[in-house]
Amino acid sequence: MTDLTTTLAAFATGPLSTTQQARLVASLSALDWLAVGRAGAQEPVSRVLRDMVLEEGGHPHARLFGYGAAPLRAAALVNGTVSHALDYDDTHFAHIGHPSVAVFPAALAMAEWHEHPLVDLLEAALVGMELSIRVGLWLGRGHYQIGFHQTATAGAFGAAAAAGRLAGLSAEQMHMALGLTATQATGLKTQFGTMGKPYNAGIAAAAGVEAVQLIQRGFVANPDALEGPFGFGATHHGAQDASAALDGLGDEWLFETVSHKFHACCHGLHAALEAARSLDIAEPEVAELKVRTHPRWMSVCNQPAPETGLGAKFSYRTVLAMSALGHDTARLDSYTDAICADPRLNSLRGRITVEADDGLSETQAHLSLLRRDGARREAEYDLQAPMSLSTREERVRAKAAKLIGHQMADEVWSMLRTGGQAADFAARLHTGEE
Repeated sequence: MTDLTTTLAAFATGPLSTTQQARLVASLSALDWLAVGRAGAQEPVSRVLRDMVLEEGGHPHARLFGYGAAPLRAAALVNGTVSHALDYDDTHFAHIGHPSVAVFPAALAMAEWHEHPLVDLLEAALVGMELSIRVGLWLGRGHYQIGFHQTATAGAFGAAAAAGRLAGLSAEQMHMALGLTATQATGLKTQFGTMGKPYNAGIAAAAGVEAVQLIQRGFVANPDALEGPFGFGATHHGAQDASAALDGLGDEWLFETVSHKFHACCHGLHAALEAARSLDIAEPEVAELKVRTHPRWMSVCNQPAPETGLGAKFSYRTVLAMSALGHDTARLDSYTDAICADPRLNSLRGRITVEADDGLSETQAHLSLLRRDGARREAEYDLQAPMSLSTREERVRAKAAKLIGHQMADEVWSMLRTGGQAADFAARLHTGEE
């Protein structure tokens, strides 16, 4: 047995020393995950996956977003896909992935079936999300750049860790489960822009659950398939030095720096929108606005003049013009075809220019505003800048309220902070719509 998987398996099954911040951030991500999942429950991809598994039938082990229940593996598949359908879930930039949408569906299915208390669900999800980040760091940027979607690949190992912890796997069994997951973890960036992208999150969650269920039944696999010869790292363009990925594991929680989305658009636009908040841009005052961003985003979210609401989510000029006109960029219903046709918006985005600056990181943006009175103001924002826990809580709860209503958001948050059963949390996946 090699060091990486041994260490990860011991971490996933052993006693934890969590920080207050890590626990609070995990609770906020649980609220955020449920909110974006409920909001996306009737998206076309959500209906396709849910209809498929409900038609297949089987034991109703765990609830699905929207309505219905399904076997554990199928529930994880559906709920992972649904919660990523809007692409409005949290992101961790250290491994370029979305931790919650791969891990929470696997953890919740197992916790609901085994009748765990909510505190066990949150602890297991935190372990799984941390492990997925560590695996993502080990795989490295080359793994992502070659075309693999780390939400799906690294996320599958996090899903297995969370599900296995709740299922009571021993360290040796967890080692085997991670090895088995290595032969299932998959997901390609070529699916971006299609239903295949959220499906990647679903298959990661399902792969983790399936591996755990098989190991529980005595299935035998190569426990070194993650890092050994011809293993996942070697065959998927992954880095081979595990020291940096394992540094501080168990004491330092990288998940604490997860980034929650506070705007319903491409994450590449968020630093610019946050910088705009500090400038307090209002449309009548804007003579010229210049945006500098990392070159990576120029081909991702720099559509100059989109005509659809979907296109607006990938346009610096459009979202900044929307913000200046007073539209709430956190709301899903702000992004419409009508907005893109608004003469005031078109006039304003004609005064906005976007430039690449390789001196900025991928999480930074710089804005330069020339007001009509001749005054010039500048602002810069980094999505990795520390955010106080109180501010993060306020903004995540406000986002959830916009997606699922104040009453439901407050009810779920109270449950997460005071305890209860995982089944009570799972019951909130149902929206009453069929």
